[in-house]
Amino acid sequence: MDITRLRTLRELSTRQTMAAAAEALFLTPSAVSQQISLLEEEVGVELVEKQGRGVRLTPAGERLVAYADRLFTVIDQARSEMAAIQTEISGTLRVAVFPTVGSSLLPAAVQMARTRYPYLRVVLDEMEPAEGLAALRSRRCDLAFVDDLTIVMRAGQRDIEKIPLFDDALYVLLPPTHPLAARSFLTINDLQDEEWALDSAWSGFADFVLDLCRRAGYEPRVNAHCRGFEILAAMVSEGCSIAVVAGLRLRYPMPDIAAVKLRPEIKRRISAAYRSGEREHPAIRAFLEIVTESVERHGRQLE
Repeated sequence: MDITRLRTLRELSTRQTMAAAAEALFLTPSAVSQQISLLEEEVGVELVEKQGRGVRLTPAGERLVAYADRLFTVIDQARSEMAAIQTEISGTLRVAVFPTVGSSLLPAAVQMARTRYPYLRVVLDEMEPAEGLAALRSRRCDLAFVDDLTIVMRAGQRDIEKIPLFDDALYVLLPPTHPLAARSFLTINDLQDEEWALDSAWSGFADFVLDLCRRAGYEPRVNAHCRGFEILAAMVSEGCSIAVVAGLRLRYPMPDIAAVKLRPEIKRRISAAYRSGEREHPAIRAFLEIVTESVERHGRQLE
C-alpha cells in the first residue's frame, strides 16, 4: 500500500471533509478524492462513505487507519533511532507556535538551542493551536505548541502525544481610569455592560471568550475584532474597550493598561505536542529540555 495514500486517509479521518483534508495536506480536494479512490482499488474495499456535506470512514477504513497509525509510529521511531546514531544533534526542527508563546517563551529557547547545539536549526512557524496540530499530523512541523482551551485531544488518540509545560491564567485588561480597574479581581458578569475588543478575533481563543460571556447569560458588545495584539492594546488604553487575554501578554510593560485577574480563576494548560513515535528523537528531546528549562527560568512571569 502506498504510504502517501495512507497518510491521506488518516488525515481525512480527522478532518472529515475532502476540502479540510486537502487544506491540511496542501492538495486540492480532487487530488484527495483521487488518492482515496486509488487506495480503495489497492485494498479492494470501500474506505469512506458520504455523510451530509462530509464523509466518514467505513469500518474497513477505520481499521486501516488504525494500522496506518501503527505504521507511521514505527516509521517515526526508526527516524528517531537513526538520528540518535549521529554524534551531533543536527538538522532542522520545525516548530508551530501560537503568538503568546512564540513572543514570550520561544525566542529565549531558540537562542539557547543555538548556543548548545550549533548544528541544530530551529525554525518557528506562527500558527494557531488547531492549525499547528494539523501541521504536526501532516508532517509540516515536528513540534506544535497547543493549549487546552482551544484544543481537545480525542479520547484514545495514539498518534500524537503532548508534554504539559505550564498553566497560564486569564486577565481582564482595562484603561487605568476605568471604575473596575482598582478591583483585586473581576468576574465575567462584571463585564456585561462593557465594549469588548477580541484578541485574534477569528481564533479558537476568541470563541472561548465569547462562550464565557454567553454562559454568563449575555452576548458581549464587540467593537474591535483584532488579529494582532497592537490594535487591541490601543483600544483598551484609549478607553474604547476592555478585553480578556492570556497572562503571557503581561510579560511586557503596558503602562496605559490595568490588568485584573478573573475569578473564578480560569487557566489554560500550555503543552508541547509531537508525533508518538518521535518521543526519543534527539533534536525533539533536546529542544523540549531547553523549553522546560526556559519555563522554569521564567516561572514567576508565567504564574
